[in-house]
Amino acid sequence: MGLSTRFTELLGVQHPIALAPMGGSAGGALAAAVSRGGGLGMLGSANGDPEWLARELPLIAEAVGKPWGVGFLTWQIDADAIERALEHRPRAVMLSFGDPSPFAERIRASGTVLIIQVTDLEEARQAVDLGADVIVAQGTESGGHGARQGRSTLPFVPVVVDLAAPVPVLAAGGIADGRGVAAALALGAAGALVGTRFQATTEALVDPSTAKAIVEGHGEDTERNRVLDIARGSRWPSKYTARTLGHRYLDLWRGREAELAADPRARQDYQQDVAQGEIPSLPMWAGEAVDLITDLPSAADLVATLAAQAEDALNRAGRL
Repeated sequence: MGLSTRFTELLGVQHPIALAPMGGSAGGALAAAVSRGGGLGMLGSANGDPEWLARELPLIAEAVGKPWGVGFLTWQIDADAIERALEHRPRAVMLSFGDPSPFAERIRASGTVLIIQVTDLEEARQAVDLGADVIVAQGTESGGHGARQGRSTLPFVPVVVDLAAPVPVLAAGGIADGRGVAAALALGAAGALVGTRFQATTEALVDPSTAKAIVEGHGEDTERNRVLDIARGSRWPSKYTARTLGHRYLDLWRGREAELAADPRARQDYQQDVAQGEIPSLPMWAGEAVDLITDLPSAADLVATLAAQAEDALNRAGRL
């Protein structure tokens, strides 16, 4: 039957579970599988690259027949990226990391659900003021990028829930099984946004070595840093760091970020190492809950598993 929340009612999905729109891994096949499984699948469009969108959007828009969405890195896009996505009539568009105000009105005017991810209370207040239909409260346990000076999921989510009410909130960060989904609901959230767990699925656009590293990884193997963004020449705003699994360049440059930024030879070395296959082309983004990931299922099956685990956890806690 599924757990009914304000999020499931608003989006018309069976389960209060959304795929984090992870750039580089949340392609059309993965998003479609999550939507088929009863969650909200979201494409990870990142910078709105036209060629990427042209390839991945049809995979979900034509194959699903169920609600789906697309997510963008707000600091990296322009209005054209939003327009290209809206042409395919997604149920939702999610904006993360940066000022969403230039795009919020256009998304809402189209009748598309506006989801805004926030990493601190200032961003949460702005999301409310902009009329977000759903707010994602991201804790620092999350894999990939998040607030350099953010809060953990457990204390952050209920504060955002109270601030945003009655707007439904999704919890994000450190959620990799149904117990995490249940915990999010117990905190007052209307669902969970799940990232790292969906990277370890058969449909994810990740290198097999990355999927293997996630399955074999441990929470203490992850680290939040700016080293890899600097080394690969990424323009990510400095207020956001990234949680990844271990990496040779972390060991070389940890604590020496300013020196690395001033050393063009080091960045050239990084690109050369990528070209020669000595390091992965992308950092291995992974959250603190990576210990809970031990297999590579289909994402559609995983949604059902997470939902069933969440219901069982809530029943055991006497909440259903």
